[in-house]
Amino acid sequence: MNSFEYASPNSLDAAIGLLDAKFGETEILAGGTDLVTCLKQNLVAPKRLVSLKGIPSLKGIDISGDKATIGAMTSLVDVLENKTLAKEFPALTQAIEAIGSPQILSMGTIAGDLCQRPRCWYYRQGFGLLGQEDGKSLIPEGDNRYHAIFGNAGPAYFVNPSAVAPPLIALGATLEITGPKSKTRQVPVAEFFRTPATADERENVLAANEVITKIVIPIRGMSNGTYEIRQRQGLDWPLVSASVAYGGKDGTKPEIVLGHVAPIPWRVPEAAAHLVKFAAIDVAASKAAEAAIKGAKPLSKNAYKVQLAQTAVKRAILAASGAKV
Repeated sequence: MNSFEYASPNSLDAAIGLLDAKFGETEILAGGTDLVTCLKQNLVAPKRLVSLKGIPSLKGIDISGDKATIGAMTSLVDVLENKTLAKEFPALTQAIEAIGSPQILSMGTIAGDLCQRPRCWYYRQGFGLLGQEDGKSLIPEGDNRYHAIFGNAGPAYFVNPSAVAPPLIALGATLEITGPKSKTRQVPVAEFFRTPATADERENVLAANEVITKIVIPIRGMSNGTYEIRQRQGLDWPLVSASVAYGGKDGTKPEIVLGHVAPIPWRVPEAAAHLVKFAAIDVAASKAAEAAIKGAKPLSKNAYKVQLAQTAVKRAILAASGAKV
């Protein structure tokens, strides 16, 4: 690990003022559960690390009226243990609970989970964000068991690793992002992620000198749930996940969002439409699950993910309805 300057400001403005306008010179430290690993693996080598841990305004949960506001630095365990969030947004708490590691839950933050870097082993072994050598991708003909089955026409084949992104998108959540001169912007979580076209790009729209300050989730009374499929219990990333939300008091369109199957959380609106076409939830779940996997293009070693995605969607819908899965 290279040496770096460590800064721990106690205000948001001070923190943003310490960030460079370009990626590479500075990095933001939230919980550190991913960044410390990236530092050790020399995936990033910043000259300055800016910690957000000493900024009180970035922590806490406020539930009032028709929305829930979660500070970006709120720990995952605090989100998990909030009874109102668990009641209104089981899709979110189910996704967090499945992380399984008490250490990650205690140290990890909700915004940090959104911003973690891909777990692609080509990237983690130093072949760059796109897993290339001599300008050619190593992934299509390499070990691609855990790579994308959607959105993988190239050059990105990694899968988005966030646990909370699919449920937040399904629930219609919005991020508040603050940059220099206290300028803020609102970005729906559904529009936060992007597929990089080059190895120098990042996987989201956050600028190098911007900070996520809060997550706002509308309370709509929607039935919602998350179902994940993984190889083992405990700390591990899912092979596939699915988050769903439907119903509610304001006629909001249903959402189905797949996780760990594409470089971005993968929305399948055509599948979600089946949740309003069929009154019987078991029929709707089956039809939606079948529609969710249309267009999948598995690589040489990950075709198994297609069936897992179908199963995850069906079980997420049934779980959201209160049925046994």
